[in-house]
Amino acid sequence: MEKLNIHPTAIVGENVTLGSNITIGPYSVIQNNVNIGSNSKIGNYVTVCNYTRIGENCSIFHNSSIGEIPQDLKFDQENTETIIGNGVTIREYVTVNRGTKALGKTVIGDNCLLMAYVHIGHDCILGDNIVLANMATLGGHVSIDNNTSLGGGVLVHQFCKIGVHVFVGGGFRVVQDIPPFILAAKEPLKYQGINLVGLKRSGFDQKTRQKIRSMYKIIYRSGLNTTEATKAIKSDFQSSREKVQILEFIKNSKRGII
Repeated sequence: MEKLNIHPTAIVGENVTLGSNITIGPYSVIQNNVNIGSNSKIGNYVTVCNYTRIGENCSIFHNSSIGEIPQDLKFDQENTETIIGNGVTIREYVTVNRGTKALGKTVIGDNCLLMAYVHIGHDCILGDNIVLANMATLGGHVSIDNNTSLGGGVLVHQFCKIGVHVFVGGGFRVVQDIPPFILAAKEPLKYQGINLVGLKRSGFDQKTRQKIRSMYKIIYRSGLNTTEATKAIKSDFQSSREKVQILEFIKNSKRGII
C-alpha cells in the first residue's frame, strides 16, 4: 500500500511520480516532471528540479539542489535531465546540475555517496559505488567509472575521465585522465602506485594485483613513452580483463593520462 509522508510546507509540482513509502521534509520543493522511486527520503529545504529521476532507496539530505540548470552560458533552456540511480546518498548542500544539449543528461549510478558540499557539473556521468568526499567538485562532462573514490576537496577539470577502482587523495587537482586501479596524489597529480586498499576490498587477489602493478611499472617507471609502454604491455602480458581495461582507457584518452 502506498505510503507518503509529505510535510504540509513542502511543494510538489505537476506530473510528479512518487513511489511508495516516500518522505519529503519541510519546505522542500519538488518541481514538475520529477520521478522519485520507492523508499526514498528527501530532507528539509531540498529542491528537486524539473526533469529529475531519482531511484529507489535514496536519501537526499537538507539544503541540497538536484537537477538545477547548468552553469553553462551556452545553455538555452533545452529539455535535458538528471538521472540518479538506486541506493544513492546525497548529503547536505550538494548541488547537481542537469545536462546540456551536448549529452542531454547528468547521470549518477547506483549506491553512490556524495558527501557534504559536493558539486556535480552538467553532463557528468558517474558509475556505481562511487564515493565523493566533502567539497569534491566536478566540472562539466567529467566521467568517473565504478568503485572510484575522490578525497575531500578534489577538483576535477571539465572533460576529464577517471577509470575504475581509482583513489584520488584529498585536496588535489585532476587536469588529465586517470587510468584504472591507480592511487593518485601530489601536485601536479602523479601516479603513487595502485589502489591497493580499494582492490583488496573489491576482492582482487594478490596475483591480479601484482599483474596490475607490473603493467603500471612499465607505464610509469620504465622510462618508455606511453606508446612504447602500451606496446610492451600488449606483447609481455597475457590477456586479462585488467589488461584490456588499462589499454583501452589509455587508447581512448583525449586529455592524456596523469
